[in-house]
Amino acid sequence: MVKSQSSVRSRRSPRHQIQPHIQLNQASTQSSDSQASSVGDRSSGFLATVPAPPASLQHRLLAWYQREGRVLPWRQTRDPYAIWISEIMLQQTQVKTVIPYYDRWLHTLPTVHALATADQQQVLKLWEGLGYYARARNLHKAAQIIVTEYQGQFPPTFEQAIALPGIGRTTAGGILSAAFNQPIAILDGNVKRVLARLVALPVPPAKAIATLWELSETLLDADHPRDFNQALMDLGATVCLPKQPLCDRCPWQAHCRAFALQLQTELPMTETRTPIPRKVIGVAVIWNDQHQILIDRRKQSGLLGGLWEFPGGKVEPDETIEACIQREIMEELGVEITVGDRLITVEHTYSHFHVTLNVHHCHYVSGDPQPIECDEIRWVKLDELEQYPFPKANIKIIEALKAAPIPTRDSYTAHPS
Repeated sequence: MVKSQSSVRSRRSPRHQIQPHIQLNQASTQSSDSQASSVGDRSSGFLATVPAPPASLQHRLLAWYQREGRVLPWRQTRDPYAIWISEIMLQQTQVKTVIPYYDRWLHTLPTVHALATADQQQVLKLWEGLGYYARARNLHKAAQIIVTEYQGQFPPTFEQAIALPGIGRTTAGGILSAAFNQPIAILDGNVKRVLARLVALPVPPAKAIATLWELSETLLDADHPRDFNQALMDLGATVCLPKQPLCDRCPWQAHCRAFALQLQTELPMTETRTPIPRKVIGVAVIWNDQHQILIDRRKQSGLLGGLWEFPGGKVEPDETIEACIQREIMEELGVEITVGDRLITVEHTYSHFHVTLNVHHCHYVSGDPQPIECDEIRWVKLDELEQYPFPKANIKIIEALKAAPIPTRDSYTAHPS
């Protein structure tokens, strides 16, 4: 059942009426002539009217891009491999964060063959701190497929590209348009925001994805797809900002429905978000008598797969941090430890939950460590930790370890097993 416009605008006062450049598909009796200038999926309930001739919007945007477009390292090449790496890194990550990772990656793994033959641990180490580590694992898998099935050449068709691990519709469009100048549309977060404001989308973008895709395809300049897609992303990243859009600098201001209605700071609409869950974790830095630390490598599947970490687990109701650490280490590694002083407390937010890591020095007592809940375990020296890829939250633990003295056995008497 299609919701009425009033129901999807419950957060907005009655005076804020968003009309007709995006309209709910109320009238199934509309003539075919009235639909000619609209795009969208009627079955989803939304039809969009492009607010100006596409050629005019294309010309304005490309002229703006020639003057204001960002100079970025991946725009200085037509190498599909380098462009592919940049597109994957830019998923969920800002340009200023990506640039040093991109440069370091291409210096270390300059070709698809180098990536395909690299050890996964090297790949994850290069990615360390960038987050969303499945991206790195998928890059590694995809490189091996490209070498074995495409003779080391990035596949030039949309169907082949989107079949590779880690590549979705917008990433495929970004790669193929930038590397091969193919007329394939994109729809990343920046583009969704630009288009939602351009047509004054009366619902959150997630509820009108089909319409936004068709808008992106309708507006795409088929003669200059590389520059057009890059320009559209730049417009969203530098002008059509999430909270304070710089409308006076926008080449589409004259045709922007949100600007005409003075709704640019209220659009795109957002859905009500439930608070993210919070988890309290007990973490053990386990020392042995040789001043080595026990670390484990997470299973390949799931969050942070393949990365190393300091072992631990979730604190159960009515359980102390110390008791949690002792229980988790026995369950996960099969060893007995003594829990000592607190080293650090780390707060870290992932995409769907928040963790508080309560980290304690611990001393190994007995038992042969076993990888019960992980893929691998190792005893390593403190100065060897930097050789292994760790999640960002664990890097903070390593920094704290380097700044603190190595604990003595006497320091573990506070919380005996």
